[in-house]
Amino acid sequence: MIRTLFRQTEIPAPVHAVFDFFSKAENLNRITPPDLQFKILSPLTPVMQKGLLINYQINLQGIPLKWKTEITHWLPPYSFQDTQLKGPYLLWKHLHIFSDKGDCTLMADKVYYRIPGFVFEPLIYHAFVRKKLNLIFDYREKAIQEIFSQKNAVALNS
Repeated sequence: MIRTLFRQTEIPAPVHAVFDFFSKAENLNRITPPDLQFKILSPLTPVMQKGLLINYQINLQGIPLKWKTEITHWLPPYSFQDTQLKGPYLLWKHLHIFSDKGDCTLMADKVYYRIPGFVFEPLIYHAFVRKKLNLIFDYREKAIQEIFSQKNAVALNS
């Protein structure tokens, strides 16, 4: 079963600044909960673009999991998509959409995913995956708001 996670966040910064932040893979560390022990394994590239491969590792419940994604869609400054090539999901496509609202940006995340488990998939989803994904995206939203707050906006543009 393909599941969908949808989130919208209003960010107090112009679309070009928000897109620029999200187009740097190293910023994933800043918006990922510390308990996941997120680590980029690929050499960082100065230019994110369609076809870029990113290898990283996360830690779930004490188990290190390697993850490889490809940027499969790239339309600056309005959208991009990362697609899992290898990792814990049977399917993971994360579409990032940025809408210019003048002094702020409406960012939408659409994640399409399938988890393993065959007949146990609904149990795994309800007992673990749904809650964990919501916690990750809650943390992410809070971190983004903090990063783009007025007092941090100067540091972003430096």
